[in-house]
Amino acid sequence: MTVKILAGNDFGKVELVSSTNSETLVIKHNACSAKVSLYGGHVLAWQPKDEKPVFWLSDKAIYRTGTAIRGGIPICWPWFGSCVKGEQNAGNHGFARQQNWQLDEIFIEVDTVKLIISWQGENMHSMWPAACSLKQEIVFGQTFSQTLFMTNLSDEDVEYTGALHSYFCVSDPKNVTVDNLVQAEFVDKVSGNHQLPQGLPNCEGEIDRIYYCNNAMKIIDKKWQRIIEVSSTGCQQWVLWNPGKELADKMSDIHTNGEQEFVCLEAANTQWQKIPAKNTVTIGQNIQILAD
Repeated sequence: MTVKILAGNDFGKVELVSSTNSETLVIKHNACSAKVSLYGGHVLAWQPKDEKPVFWLSDKAIYRTGTAIRGGIPICWPWFGSCVKGEQNAGNHGFARQQNWQLDEIFIEVDTVKLIISWQGENMHSMWPAACSLKQEIVFGQTFSQTLFMTNLSDEDVEYTGALHSYFCVSDPKNVTVDNLVQAEFVDKVSGNHQLPQGLPNCEGEIDRIYYCNNAMKIIDKKWQRIIEVSSTGCQQWVLWNPGKELADKMSDIHTNGEQEFVCLEAANTQWQKIPAKNTVTIGQNIQILAD
């Protein structure tokens, strides 16, 4: 493993930690600490000063080409879930989370560190061959923001679905509620039913729901006495997910009882959205810790 300081000043520094299978940007700042993997353009960690970690990362996460990293914020793009057209099934969550991204710029300010990272490709899959580029602007501090810029470089319109698949650290899903979700209709992917708004006593799994709303959400953790507020831009749905013990035990990259440590609340577009030829569209999220 090698460590290289990429930028630094009186407020903080950014290091590049390289090993055989990964390159990770490590942020050490007066306001927070954080990590970003260039494989997948993947936020791994963010911890504001004097707070518990906000994002969960599996102890058994795999850092290997062709495999997604379990935890943090995987980028699901250019499709969310499975992409099926006719007899073709392209598998889950697209190809962006399995590509090597590059670091473009670093800005270290008194309150924040902003990273700009990007990826570009074409003919990545027979079901999505268009030339495209992605860029992320990620800002770490006492608050967090993430914006994904999606550019269609081709001469024809394309469509995408996607999500910022955030894994949030919690004391236990059974101690957690998410307000505002109870006001929205949803599709229960476990039962396959479309449901009218109803109560959500906690986030204990197995739970897999697509909620049709884009209001700001509060993840309320009664035991930790912590509220995480999440708002989205450019997204029409929220996805709430926890695999539960039975499913998690079958997943080799979730450590034992890991499903009891997180809740996924994902800013998402689960229905096809257009990106016009030679145009850019964005999605994003903002996260902050509120006093309970």
